[in-house]
Order: sequence, then C-alpha cells, then structure tokens
Amino acid sequence: MNFDEFTGTVQHRLELPGTGESLRAIRATLMTLGQRLPEGNAEDLAASLPVEIKWYLTGAVHEHGQRFDWQEFVSRVSDIEQADPADAAYHARVIVDIVQTLVPGSDFQQLRDSLPQSEDEENWRKLFEIVDAGGWSEAAEAQTGGGPQPDATSRDELDDVDRGSDTAE
Repeated sequence: MNFDEFTGTVQHRLELPGTGESLRAIRATLMTLGQRLPEGNAEDLAASLPVEIKWYLTGAVHEHGQRFDWQEFVSRVSDIEQADPADAAYHARVIVDIVQTLVPGSDFQQLRDSLPQSEDEENWRKLFEIVDAGGWSEAAEAQTGGGPQPDATSRDELDDVDRGSDTAE
C-alpha cells in the first residue's frame, strides 16, 4: 500500500471530509504510539508502512519509550488531532487496524506485547478492539455502513468509556 492508498483508506473508513483531516488523524495516532513504544519496536512496526507514514512513528518522535496509559494516549491523540476524545479513540482503533493489515504478524505482536492489556487503568486492549473483532471488512461495511464497532454503540457511550464517566465536559 502506498501513501495515497493509506490516506485514502483512512479517509474512507473514518468518513473524513479530506486528506488533511486524514493525515492529522494518522499523525496524531502514530506519533503518540511512537512516543509510547521503545525506539526499536517503533522502527520494526514502521518498516512495512509507506515512507511518508512511517516517519510519524520514528522521525517525528523525539522521545520513545515514554510511560503513559490508554487515557493519556487518547488525550494526546485528541489534542494533536484537534478532535473529541471519543472520536480520537475511534480513529486510533481504525488506524491501528489498517496498520495491522500491512505489517508482519510478529511486528504487530511486538506492539501488543509492549502495551499492557490488563484490566487495570492502562487497559491498552481498547486500542485493539477492531483488530480483535476480526478487523474491518468490506462485507461488514456494505451491510452495516461501517466496520466492526466497539461494544459502546453511541458517541456518548464511547466518550464515557474513553474518558471515564466522571470526567467533566
């Protein structure tokens, strides 16, 4: 997949109005993920991505291996993307699903192994909800108007899940 195909796929799946919004979502997700991953893991994950995209995981990151949880990830992605946290979390899930289809299984497993997926406050499993639901499929999209959805069905429910229901608006 080349750069145009990658950004077009993101734009289509997220139903974004243009390439600029797609690139902002990609940059926000992958740059923040690159900050969280050890440098070698980020480089391995990026190796199979288009050169313009892999830069977000590697070259755009000044400090790899930072320790932060899922909530902080969503907050950072939301800030960079200039999107609502629930939307930013969903965008990250979709982008990670696209990345999963392009990288070797061992590199994607290395990503999963780098992020705690326990029931505690880190709970990085949320990042992999679409992947774990079987990934995006054109058949599912044709039938439902979208790919696999997380358990929460409304944006309000996603907002509660991603930011915590006690967060002030």
